[in-house]
Amino acid sequence: MHSLSLGYVEEMYAQYLADPQSVSEQWRGYFAQISQENGALAEVQLGPSFRAASLFNPPTASGNGSENGQAHSNGGSAATLSADGAMATSGSLAFEQATLQGRVDQMVRAYRVRGHMLAQLDPLERPRKAVRELDPAFYGLTEAHMDRKFAMPPLVDKPTLTLREILEILRQTYCRSIGVQYMHIHDYEPKIWLLERMEGTQNRLALSREQQLRILTKLTEAVVFEDFFDKKYLGVKRFSLQGSESLIPLLQSVLDTAAEHDIKGAVLGMAHRGRLNVLAHIFGIPPREIFREFEGTNPLYEEKHGDVKYHLGYSTFWKNQHGKELYLSMCFNPSHLEFINPVVLGRVRAEQDRFNDPQRQHGLAILIHGDAAFTGEGISQETLNLSELKGYQVGGALHIITNNQVGFTTDPDDARSMTYAADVAKMLQVPVFHVNGEDPEAVTQVVKLAMDFRREFKRDVVIDMYGYRFWGHNEGDEPSFTQPLMYKVIKSRKNVREGYLDHLLQLGGVTREEADGIATKVRALLDEELITTREQGKAIVSTDRTGSLWQGYTGGREEHVEEVNTGYDKGRLSEILLQLSQVPEGFTPHPTLQKFLLANRAAMSRGEKPLDWGAGEGLALATLALEGHRIRITGQDAERGTFAHRHSVLHDNQNGNEYMALAHLAPDQAPVEIYNSPLSENAVMGFEFGYSLDCPSGLIAWEAQFGDFYNAAQVYIDQFIASAEDKWSYLSGLTLLLPHGCEGMGPEHSSARLERFLQMCADDNMQVCAPTTPAQIFHLLRRQVLRPWRKPLIVLTPKGFLRLAEASSSLDELATGRFQRILGDSTVDPQKVSKVLFCFGKVYYELARARAEAGREDIAILRLEQFYPLPEQELRKAFSAFKAGTPVTWVQEEPENMGAWHYLKLRFGSELPGGYPLSVLSRPAASSPSTGSAKIHEKTQKALIERAITA
Repeated sequence: MHSLSLGYVEEMYAQYLADPQSVSEQWRGYFAQISQENGALAEVQLGPSFRAASLFNPPTASGNGSENGQAHSNGGSAATLSADGAMATSGSLAFEQATLQGRVDQMVRAYRVRGHMLAQLDPLERPRKAVRELDPAFYGLTEAHMDRKFAMPPLVDKPTLTLREILEILRQTYCRSIGVQYMHIHDYEPKIWLLERMEGTQNRLALSREQQLRILTKLTEAVVFEDFFDKKYLGVKRFSLQGSESLIPLLQSVLDTAAEHDIKGAVLGMAHRGRLNVLAHIFGIPPREIFREFEGTNPLYEEKHGDVKYHLGYSTFWKNQHGKELYLSMCFNPSHLEFINPVVLGRVRAEQDRFNDPQRQHGLAILIHGDAAFTGEGISQETLNLSELKGYQVGGALHIITNNQVGFTTDPDDARSMTYAADVAKMLQVPVFHVNGEDPEAVTQVVKLAMDFRREFKRDVVIDMYGYRFWGHNEGDEPSFTQPLMYKVIKSRKNVREGYLDHLLQLGGVTREEADGIATKVRALLDEELITTREQGKAIVSTDRTGSLWQGYTGGREEHVEEVNTGYDKGRLSEILLQLSQVPEGFTPHPTLQKFLLANRAAMSRGEKPLDWGAGEGLALATLALEGHRIRITGQDAERGTFAHRHSVLHDNQNGNEYMALAHLAPDQAPVEIYNSPLSENAVMGFEFGYSLDCPSGLIAWEAQFGDFYNAAQVYIDQFIASAEDKWSYLSGLTLLLPHGCEGMGPEHSSARLERFLQMCADDNMQVCAPTTPAQIFHLLRRQVLRPWRKPLIVLTPKGFLRLAEASSSLDELATGRFQRILGDSTVDPQKVSKVLFCFGKVYYELARARAEAGREDIAILRLEQFYPLPEQELRKAFSAFKAGTPVTWVQEEPENMGAWHYLKLRFGSELPGGYPLSVLSRPAASSPSTGSAKIHEKTQKALIERAITA
């Protein structure tokens, strides 16, 4: 009952007194009950004087609605509360009860909304600010009301409770070691689901002795592990878990629950703090493999650069105590903390797709965050935003914040503008569970709630586990320089294992001897493993971290990989292209698309028109899907294509229904998924990189709206795409489609920054290509999938020449041939050539047009279609047709300090192999890729082309 509806209650009660049968059975029961429990009801007096102390004049903390202790009147005769809380008016006791019930309702809601503000979350026991709304006196409720009975919906098993009982439930549920934020959720069902489970148990989980021993064992493993390293490797950086050791039993509980929920696999992403402890005691990695990193005896570093020990990943099969198994994988992670998050989601999505799990039930993403990073790094928000999008859903990720209450040397007051580190997660309709990490049983309760909520609603869920950081940022840091008071408290505290053991000893279920025996066993194992590590030295260990999914695929050098046939039967190509031009009966495409896209593709299928870029690309996707290779392309305009060349998803012009012909080629084809992404380069590129790690057989691509925008995700280029194989021995076949070309559209719509990719190229770590014909993109995309060589592919795709007549191909060129790393010039006699123009991309077509207009048959124009790995054999062959000494000019429309010029100059110097002098023709060096003036661009582009032909 709400105090704002008291007028309605008055009317109902008056009707009840006149004729009990005139009101509903529910109201009859209520009025009869309060009559019995709170004494006989006086004659009702209607009127506004009843509402003297109501929501319109909220009571103060002193117990009423005015500073001097007198309740404010809302009109009519005044009414006040006497010292014992009884109404001192001639009004009905029923309405006194209704008034008080309204106040109780307000208080109950306040606890559900803000009870977390009084929760005992901080293991360091620093005081929290008082919250007036959680004091019964704020609502005019005093000790005199404590034994009166009130309703507390939705606890239907007890229609009424004393105020004392209500307060006990609320404080135990929301103000003990667990604080919950969930009332921001808009939907009724998840809120009531959480409320019933929390208030019904007062947020306590009854644990058996066996369960308590398991918690104690995991805490012991975690604590002894860190103590062991403190003694054996004093001051060596490992980013220990000390102060947050409850993370280990927390994760154990997560996996136990996941197995009960029939989850088949889990992928975990976390930064460096506590990583080694998690690997040892959750993943079960033998300690000797960790010691090997500290001893410097891992032979991996003699083959590759590798990475620091607290960045490495690991995969294993994990079993719970009942024998249920799930595949568990820890993602590698750079020092860029939160950037692993979308990678984990992509991997889980790929696993779910591989096992045909459209309901997203059998894979789990576990993301462990630091408190400062979760708030401070925008990738957190971008990742959260993916959670409910159809192209990126994984059935809900489990977020765990290991809350150290400090970031590097920065206090929370200087690190965030919100109360909690987890508050950014309230952008989603999901609960946030705050929990004191020194109460392992509360941690276990929170895990149960979180995992059950995730399964029920397929949404993300957040656990914010409060702990502390025993050392500074690392083991060699002195934290008391910047947090002296905090670290005085920390150094005086028992560790969480000792605190929990004290609790168990008080209960009498565990003996000190049992606990000491567990610790002795853990120490003995670590001692034995360290001895073994030092005896083995640099013994060879397996460095294959890719697993059976990647059998048959390889990395390494391109020269060791055989070429594959990327052609496709011409007749079938014609049939497929006709399919791509058709729509289902009753589907009404946009008239323009019908006339200029679908009709043209039908004509192409009959050989009446040459193929444009969209047709070449579409046929590559279609043929791969028909051969059983999954296709996944995402990007901000991926369905249509930024420049409207693709239109893979058509929209019915009458009803808005969607149709994608690529997904309806044959019953047994592989899935084709093309999704428009949110306005995010960072998280989406990271997601697709993660997807590619668990889908080696498919074409996984991310397309930039303009190539210029990829640098918003530069971390994924630098830390993942370019270096994952060298650092972590992981392969990826991710394809990036980056529209590139100077066309007068301004500095941010001209360049995919080719020079940056080329600067990172080494050890055949990736492929960088710029195809210029439909046949070339057809063969390139097919080569990316059909070869067993898995490397990221960077493709500079066209803008202006997507439909250029000269930039077309025939079906014959797709049926035969392969991707040409260098395209020669068959239009001139090599022996009559006086100079060679060497170029890439759209400038070729401008040069060719200008050459024809000038009648210069002595100029050859060659195209470099693959920059890296640089095709030196093909290059020698292409230039050998010309006379030795023939000058070669590298022509690029980019400024001299950008594009490919410095890359080529570094490789060849002033002369190409075979004795061909090499020079450059470009725009002058500049800090910006292009002018902002279309007219200036046109003028300088024309001058560049004329100079190339006439100079």
